[in-house]
Amino acid sequence: MIKSAISLTLLAGLTANVQAAEPLTVQKLNSLNKIGNISVSPDGSQLIYSLKTPTGSDLYLKSLSNPKQADKRLTSYPGSESDVTWLNDGKSIYFLANRKASHQVWQLNLTGGEATPVTDLALSVNGYKLSPDNKKLALALEVVPGCETISCTIEKTKIFDSEKHHAMEYDQLMVRHWDTWADRFRSHIFVADITENPIKDAKDLTPDWDTDIPAKPFAGMEEVTFTPDSLNVVFSAKAPSKDHAWTTNFDLFKVSIEGGAVENLTKENLAWDSQPQFSADGRFMAYLAMKKPGFEADRFGLMVKDLKTGKLDEVAPLWDRSIDSYQFSPNNRAVYVTTQDVGQKGIYEISTNFGDVRKVFSNGSAGDVQLTDNKIIFSRHTLSSPKDIYQINLDGSELTQLTDVNKTNLADIKLGEFEQFSFPGWNNETVHGYVVKPWNFEAGKKYPIAFLVHGGPQGSFGNMFHYRWNAQLWAAQGYGVVMVDFHGSTGYGQAFTDSISRDWGGKPLEDLQKGLAYITQKETWLDGKNACALGGSYGGYMMNWIAGNWTDGFNCLVNHAGLFDMDSFHQTTEELWFAEHEMGGEFWAKNADYGKFNPASFVDNWKTPMLVIHGLKDYRVPYAQGLGAFTTLQRKGIDSRLVVYPDENHWILNQDNLIHWYDEVFSWMKKHTQK
Repeated sequence: MIKSAISLTLLAGLTANVQAAEPLTVQKLNSLNKIGNISVSPDGSQLIYSLKTPTGSDLYLKSLSNPKQADKRLTSYPGSESDVTWLNDGKSIYFLANRKASHQVWQLNLTGGEATPVTDLALSVNGYKLSPDNKKLALALEVVPGCETISCTIEKTKIFDSEKHHAMEYDQLMVRHWDTWADRFRSHIFVADITENPIKDAKDLTPDWDTDIPAKPFAGMEEVTFTPDSLNVVFSAKAPSKDHAWTTNFDLFKVSIEGGAVENLTKENLAWDSQPQFSADGRFMAYLAMKKPGFEADRFGLMVKDLKTGKLDEVAPLWDRSIDSYQFSPNNRAVYVTTQDVGQKGIYEISTNFGDVRKVFSNGSAGDVQLTDNKIIFSRHTLSSPKDIYQINLDGSELTQLTDVNKTNLADIKLGEFEQFSFPGWNNETVHGYVVKPWNFEAGKKYPIAFLVHGGPQGSFGNMFHYRWNAQLWAAQGYGVVMVDFHGSTGYGQAFTDSISRDWGGKPLEDLQKGLAYITQKETWLDGKNACALGGSYGGYMMNWIAGNWTDGFNCLVNHAGLFDMDSFHQTTEELWFAEHEMGGEFWAKNADYGKFNPASFVDNWKTPMLVIHGLKDYRVPYAQGLGAFTTLQRKGIDSRLVVYPDENHWILNQDNLIHWYDEVFSWMKKHTQK
């Protein structure tokens, strides 16, 4: 069974263009076109997608009834255009664009003419949702809590801007989050009537709430929806309180479009509730829910409430996968979900009546699922291909690629072949990983290893095209790339994911050691004595842990945003629930594990050269963690280098910085692996 699965994955990873003769570069990676949101027309005959190119972001129309017909470019305006929503008549669309001084909602008639503004607000629109009756808009705006009008926020902002001091005062956590200090503004949901053209004002549904709706920094309008009658809005948020830094208790709330009392729909669940949706016929409300308070990587199960009977049930409660996104089928008899599964992110059908689960497609990383009467439209990318749009029959047959937005960009690029492997890890339990061959692989030659360790730690380096940790870029440098989904990784069952909590340096290290030993014995072209290990976040933690606990494993280490001293990490990070769940309490708790799995406690063993990289705006793992590791390396006389990016957070997002980042990493590895 394993050999068959590996051979199928290997075939999927083979590059189609055997004549290609150039390796992938970070400059070429930065120039790739990127598909944004996808929206299928009400009748299922067309779709619109946003496409980001090096020169901007525009909208394209594709025929689903005649997929071979050339896609039609709908917009060519400077700036960004995204978040497409079809109106019920199928003749026009709404979209978000920054055509003026800020992002506003625009309307485009598909029969001809120029786009016209739907909103003309004094504040930028961060997201929107159209009501089922197409008469109301829910808008996400940044406002001052307590202001019931947009004009109030504008006036208070003018007062703030005129103040002579710039002190920031706080009475509670969180004082900063991800890469931003908390300021006077919160994201709130407003509702406006579309009959006003353009809309110049809207009503704040929770003016007194000192909390963000949707939650920052990553939640979007998938956390907001209208009820089927268009008279109420349901959203996911944390209720106003002083425990936001150490709780994951997001609830679903309902409020009238006229404002007023806010009803908590999920107050019984003290864990995370997310992504409310209603079936097309209005009979069911669905949402995702975790069960463990304080744990951000718990399994998201699908909850469905029958609004006619009031009965609430979890659908497929025994299915051991965490749902990422979901869509009701047109007849409401099924829900189509995406979830990680054994190194893939696939599409599954779940019966809403019986809870039966059926795999539809699982090869690569699928997302952006849209449904027609007989097709599933979705995006997909793999270790050897960036994102494109595909369609497949509901039964999983006839996979068809609908776009090839980087055909020209990749015409002369040869990518490394890849395959998935498995081996007996900790306690002889099965652990999976991927290996990628160098782009110019020749049988009989030995190649150095780039050993990539993912972050999270509840994460995965699976079959996906990653822009910040792109395995093909190391393959293009002549490395064999090895990635192991150690205990704690996602997509292998919740028990596997849970197993890393309070054991950061135990099972995962053993899996990494056994995985590298297994694959170098199996694939003899890999030079196990000429390897560098790299990782970010938890992966960076693992570099510090390896330095003290696997001292003879690697020629060099690359530590990006890695945790070095666990006590000070708890004291300075922002999401305290993460540290307290993973380490078993606050840093002062008697039975907590901060000391047990603290890399700083093992620096006596450090001897491996290390490159340390950090962003100054990283508040998840504050830069002092990287500075602490570098200071230790320098005082111990170990070959080391520190690279700091003043304008980056936990990730490297600026494309010029990304070029520099890869250059620093490749130069460091070349220094220590070139023979």
